[in-house]
Amino acid sequence: MTGGRSVVASRGSGLQESPQWFGVRGHRPEQGGVRVNATVVKEDVLSVDVEVRGVVGLADYVAHLKRIPGRCGIAGSGSGALALAFAVERTWRYATAMVGPGRVRVEVEAHPEDGPAAVAQACRILSLDVDACGFPAVMSQDPVLARRVRAGPGLRPILFGSPWEAACWAVVCHRFRVTHADALVRRIAERRGRTLHVGGREVACFPSPGDLGELDASSGLSEAKRSRLAALADAALAGELDASTLRARPVAEALDAVRRLPGIGPFSAELVVGRGVGHPDLFPAAETHLTTALRRSYGLDGVEPVTVGDAWRPYRSWGAFFFREVPSDEQ
Repeated sequence: MTGGRSVVASRGSGLQESPQWFGVRGHRPEQGGVRVNATVVKEDVLSVDVEVRGVVGLADYVAHLKRIPGRCGIAGSGSGALALAFAVERTWRYATAMVGPGRVRVEVEAHPEDGPAAVAQACRILSLDVDACGFPAVMSQDPVLARRVRAGPGLRPILFGSPWEAACWAVVCHRFRVTHADALVRRIAERRGRTLHVGGREVACFPSPGDLGELDASSGLSEAKRSRLAALADAALAGELDASTLRARPVAEALDAVRRLPGIGPFSAELVVGRGVGHPDLFPAAETHLTTALRRSYGLDGVEPVTVGDAWRPYRSWGAFFFREVPSDEQ
């Protein structure tokens, strides 16, 4: 587990080194961005030691992934590293990333033009682009949340590969159990996406919008859901689900923009902005399973769960993640 910062990077086959910002410039919790020095070492491989603000421990990520097997786009390894596969936003070419323990090192294999964007996307997926230095202060004021975090103190929210993938999952899961939705999404990934080799692992990658194509009844989805996915693919190709653009907007504006897309209601919009875009300060009030869990955990009587979430600012998405996906250390 590590905290603070480490800054070095290498890429490709030269020895040119220069500081770069990958992603949105800024390190406040609500902004994205990864500060590195980059050195060219090989044409299609970029290896970066990123600056991480706050505590992170990849072993906690690996342990968490064991509790949710079969998730698309990410897998843990016995060495404590993480393997990722995803379509790089805007170009939609596929890339892989290995994120190693110790100093947080991200090594991506991608089209040369996609290297910096792929690093930024990998860091966003793992919430490494968020300044978490203030999160311990939030926990110190909330012992219930602190018990959840102690079960995986080096863990940060694990996001979908992109807002596009998050929106598709939201459409698929409507009126389905999460496990059933996960299985259907994985089937789509295996049939229409890519299965990529990453660090000795095979990782199923969700398809790019252009590769989704027309799904048929064998996908296990209704005609209405298949139609919504096709419309979302068009929206993603038009840039309407771009993570950097949505992350730069205030949460309310980002939610409004996403809700204008087909098949996206309040629950889905919160999921896309919180778990696809990666905005760290969104309380998903429409997520009934979460609000029920908060009522039970805090013994709320006549108090709305959003009041609990208000105490988590500016990390409301993070608090929701730990209650949604991480068992208490007392369980």
